[in-house]
Amino acid sequence: MKKQKIIVGITGASGAIYAKVLLDKLAALKDQVEEVGIVMSDNAKQVWETELHPTPVPSPKGEGKLDVKINFYNKNDFTAPFASGSSDFRTMIVCPCSMGTLGRISGGISNDLITRAADVILKERRKLILVARETPLSLIHINNMKAITEAGGIICPATPSFYSKPKDFEALAATVIDRVLDLCGLDVKMYRWGAPPKSSPKGRT
Repeated sequence: MKKQKIIVGITGASGAIYAKVLLDKLAALKDQVEEVGIVMSDNAKQVWETELHPTPVPSPKGEGKLDVKINFYNKNDFTAPFASGSSDFRTMIVCPCSMGTLGRISGGISNDLITRAADVILKERRKLILVARETPLSLIHINNMKAITEAGGIICPATPSFYSKPKDFEALAATVIDRVLDLCGLDVKMYRWGAPPKSSPKGRT
């Protein structure tokens, strides 16, 4: 299996724990993931500090020694490789995805690197997964989700499941993130209804 290059956009919707679990799991998938490009909005950093303190906001200084290449990009850095369709990043996850970001992607408004990368992924017919986090939903939200789905994107709401009996908040968030990684085509250990959890080869989680 060819290793994937994945873009992760993190926006200012509540649910920073979903982004944390996603980054932790991607960093562990060294045999399936070659590179992760991370873009955070300013609001995402504020929400992270509010919801996950004292866990530091992800940054190049906090990478440590990882088996997966992790690169951070400024939200206004349009020189990032995945700002162009010529790049070989073939999957993008926006997690959590605010309704503002979702609306701009739906409207083709590329006003920062997250929305530009999503626009590129859609126009190149690649895989875009938006982990939408909002409740309740207005008709505007629903219509924006419909437009993105018709354009080839996947709306994966941040709606955790409980039948695996998660023991803590991270395990609960993982019930969403495992589905996201499965949608990416990655081989992950996850709870599947009617079957025991699949054992994972070394280095997978």
